[in-house]
Amino acid sequence: MRILVASHVFAPSIGGIESISAMLSGAFVSLGHEVKLVTQTPRGDCDESDFGYPIIRQPGSGEYRKLLQWAEVYWQNNVSLPLLMPAIFARKPTVVTTQTWLMRTDGRIALRDWLKKLTLGRVRNVAISQAIAAHLPGQPTIIGNPYRDELFRRDESIEKDRDVVFLGRLVSDKGADTLLTALKGSDASCTIIGDGPERAALEAQAAGLNVHFTGAMSGQPLVKELNRHRTMVVPSRWQEPFGIVALEGLACGCVPIVSAGGGLPDAIGPCGTTFTNGNAAELRRELEALLGNEARCHELRSLAPAHLAKFTTTAVASRYLLELGEA
Repeated sequence: MRILVASHVFAPSIGGIESISAMLSGAFVSLGHEVKLVTQTPRGDCDESDFGYPIIRQPGSGEYRKLLQWAEVYWQNNVSLPLLMPAIFARKPTVVTTQTWLMRTDGRIALRDWLKKLTLGRVRNVAISQAIAAHLPGQPTIIGNPYRDELFRRDESIEKDRDVVFLGRLVSDKGADTLLTALKGSDASCTIIGDGPERAALEAQAAGLNVHFTGAMSGQPLVKELNRHRTMVVPSRWQEPFGIVALEGLACGCVPIVSAGGGLPDAIGPCGTTFTNGNAAELRRELEALLGNEARCHELRSLAPAHLAKFTTTAVASRYLLELGEA
């Protein structure tokens, strides 16, 4: 199958949606399909030598029409009307994945958001979580995002000698302050991995607690650090569309405790627990229940392999190929 992948933004070293485009495009090639990826992002310092498929940046309208003629199917990772409309006019079998809420950051639904929802009625739709699917017209197929299963995994040689880990940007939406509030008066050990504008305020809030700030981490050092922890807390204040970070922690043997609103419950499945977004008292109760019950933690960890198997890059790519084949 000849697949044209469209990712409006594509700078995979940054992470996020564009990394998912890169991961799944590579998996499509590994599974025997031809891929070309088109994006509106200039190359910058992105190294494209090892991708295994051509990346066409900022094509003109004539070149884009030729790419659409070449393709048998078209997959767009997150709706972008300038790239999507030519595919619809060309009557190309099309699948669009919605990665986030179609609204402004203040909750308003602007004209562009309405146009996106209207346009999605003309293509085959995928949503990354039940929460996102409920936000879209029709009945989208739900396919969660993949995690880097070749990197994030349990290392049994690493002792779990710390209690709680947080991984994310240190900004108000991510809710690290909610975690620190929940830990007040506790002797639980906690590691905050990440950096951002709220770091100084969080360090001040953590005074007197058993909390260590590592700064940003990635690669094997991050995997080793995650493997040291019994639980991972993802206390996002906003409604996360999905939550790959929870999969990464789960793969490293952490029992996840996540905010209940949005798509994080989809990410953890039956392998962890939830609390109301922003409710530090509920989070404290969940932490105390897990940290004081190793048998329960062992039970939840035993469910992880079957759950994680659904979110490997190959498994997710295979589900997309079914959608593309039926578009």
